[in-house]
Amino acid sequence: MRAFVILRLALRSVGRNARRSVLTAAAMVLGLALLIFSRSLADGGHEQWIDSAVTLGAGHVAIQAPGYLESASLDHRLDAASVDRAVAAVRATLGAELAAVAPRLAVEGLASAPASALPVRIEGVDPELEVAFSNMPSRLTEGRYLAPDDRLSAFVGVELARRLDLEVGSRFVLTAQSSAGDIQGQLVRVTGLFRTGIPEVDEGLVHIPIETARTWLGTPGEATTVALLLSSSRFSDAAVARLRSATAEDAGLRVLGWQETSPELHDAIVIDDVGDYIFHGILFAIVALAILNSIMMSVLGRRREFGILQAMGLTRAQTGWVVFGEGLFLTFASGLVGVVVGMLFTWGFFRNGLDFSAFMENDMAFSGAIIDPVIVPEFHVRQIVLSLYSILLIGTLASIYPALRASRFDVAEAMKFDQ
Repeated sequence: MRAFVILRLALRSVGRNARRSVLTAAAMVLGLALLIFSRSLADGGHEQWIDSAVTLGAGHVAIQAPGYLESASLDHRLDAASVDRAVAAVRATLGAELAAVAPRLAVEGLASAPASALPVRIEGVDPELEVAFSNMPSRLTEGRYLAPDDRLSAFVGVELARRLDLEVGSRFVLTAQSSAGDIQGQLVRVTGLFRTGIPEVDEGLVHIPIETARTWLGTPGEATTVALLLSSSRFSDAAVARLRSATAEDAGLRVLGWQETSPELHDAIVIDDVGDYIFHGILFAIVALAILNSIMMSVLGRRREFGILQAMGLTRAQTGWVVFGEGLFLTFASGLVGVVVGMLFTWGFFRNGLDFSAFMENDMAFSGAIIDPVIVPEFHVRQIVLSLYSILLIGTLASIYPALRASRFDVAEAMKFDQ
């Protein structure tokens, strides 16, 4: 019964001081709505960064032989049986979150033409699977992408073509170390040119059919990586954990997430998140001060009211609980409204993306990813819950001190106070 009375007194106080309550609630609603907007924008931008990087070939998840990540050598490759086991494990373990799976055979080599010779990364890919897996075909500027029946074909970047004086239909030689340790050359013809906007990719990457690479390098049915593309990067950690559990007894397979295959991108996202959290911390501090100031001024202006409550039977502690209940109610109600306002504002005005092209160049490259100037916000349940929890925590902490002050008023002195 006492708890019910305290709750009624707290709610009545909120209603009687409508102006103060509205101002306090507005500060929390605005702060949380701004937090929801900024986090959804950051999450959408990070998802675009990751998608841009993984669709260049690494995938959200990669299955490799132990040691390949460190050496990038054919000495650490998956044999034909290991490739089959890896693909079977993927099919058996992952469900709807799996978008595509593609084996790749990559080797460092040299691209030579009469004009010059340049070091390149040569990737043997399955043309049919690559269309669903990679964004490379969409970066086509001239010619066409590799076809399933191609044999001696190559898909090269525009910068490599410029430096080697190549065009569609030109022939050049790829040279690399085969699985036997011999230096082998392979004559190929340019079928198409691509531009990603990343200089090291446009100048240093060559795609050829995987069967051509296997025959040339003496690795029939083998691969250096079985790359997996998921419907979202949010499933990456769970997919890695499940695949590691499924392949725990297979010493020839090593499961890696995009954070391990693309550490520079992961570090860039972590740094960006730290900057966001610093901004949010400052925002929360401002909201906390607004709540503290509003409730504290209310307490100082209601001494006589608290004296009457204590004279009618409330203890000092219960008087403090009345003030604390006011703060909790305002915080909880404002938190729910702030989440709704933030989501409606973001979805209503920016569901098709926020265009930053006026502040950046189109297709800027950053940490191996292409940054699209149009960022589409994304709502993650975990971030929304964390934002709501944070504002509730801030409101609760900001209500403690005013409640303590209210509980320390002496009833005799409070009754003498003339409002």
